[in-house]
Amino acid sequence: MTLARPALIRPVIVFVTLALGVGFAMSFLFPVGEWYGELNKPFFNPPNWVFGPVWTVLYIMIGFAGALAWRRNPKSGAVRVWFAQLILNGAWTAVFFGAKQIELALAVIMILLLLILSFTGETRKEVPLASWLFVPYLLWVSFAAMLNAAISSLN
Repeated sequence: MTLARPALIRPVIVFVTLALGVGFAMSFLFPVGEWYGELNKPFFNPPNWVFGPVWTVLYIMIGFAGALAWRRNPKSGAVRVWFAQLILNGAWTAVFFGAKQIELALAVIMILLLLILSFTGETRKEVPLASWLFVPYLLWVSFAAMLNAAISSLN
């Protein structure tokens, strides 16, 4: 499956736009703000400017992976999991930055990790590129879960 195929270009545009749209919308609706700046954070907390570029690249990869899974089988479990993880991804931002519920956000991110693992596993054999595109996402969300847990214990 190559990107040059028109049958794949449309889903890529839709899925990447959807992933980026959720990410940008949630960061606009629930900005980091003063509250986050006042929290005690662990030594491994990256500077705030890192998050925007990292998430932008990840959302593009997430969208591309979703398009590949959809192209393979629009009614597959992998596609359902893709949509579920996108919803939870946005929900984490709302819970952490919007509701300021650090412990609840930790629960949300743990479920998100399970969904990311599920998508990666479900696409591993039939759409390996989609699976590989989720590996950086898995690593980053694992890091974010550690960060969330550390912030929870420090505050």
